[in-house]
Amino acid sequence: MNESPRPQPAERPRNAAATRLRLLEAAADLFAERGYERTTVRAIAERAGANQALLFRYFGSKHGLLTEVVAKGSLEQLRATAPEELFETALRSILTRSAPGADRSLEVYLRSVGRGDEAGGTLRELGGEYQKVLAGLAPSGDGALRADLAMAWLLGIGLMRTVAAHEPLAGADPDAVCRLVLGTLASFWTAPEPTRPERPEEDGQ
Repeated sequence: MNESPRPQPAERPRNAAATRLRLLEAAADLFAERGYERTTVRAIAERAGANQALLFRYFGSKHGLLTEVVAKGSLEQLRATAPEELFETALRSILTRSAPGADRSLEVYLRSVGRGDEAGGTLRELGGEYQKVLAGLAPSGDGALRADLAMAWLLGIGLMRTVAAHEPLAGADPDAVCRLVLGTLASFWTAPEPTRPERPEEDGQ
């Protein structure tokens, strides 16, 4: 007489926490390397050495996993970093992405945002949070514009270094890059807001 299959025991809490962390780390790496859309649940589970069913148990969906990757990385970084140090912290995270524990959320942003997939809303929210903090560094009325320009420079550096792997930037020393970029950026926040040229009065007015 055939016995019915026995239910599998639930993971012990300690193992569950470790598996959950491995899934987060594997997803962060793969989203940064391939982009959200091209990363499969199977690939994440394989890299984490876990069953796909556990991914859905812990995160609900691939998008739920992305949300936690962003929250664990950049949103934690935003909360823990002084506004005046945020740009440098984000820049160094891009330049030293292979370092253990490095936040790769901005790489995920670079490879995934704007592709029209379900990751778009979460990643645009991430960009908006960075913009909001950076805008507060400018004492003038054009803080949002300056923040967008700073973000464009930051993400452009990330694009050239990590996605395009363009030399010499791809192989440049992180300290050298930071010295050049941050030295220029110091005056960017304090420069006075440009005055608009006055329009000449029309004849007859």
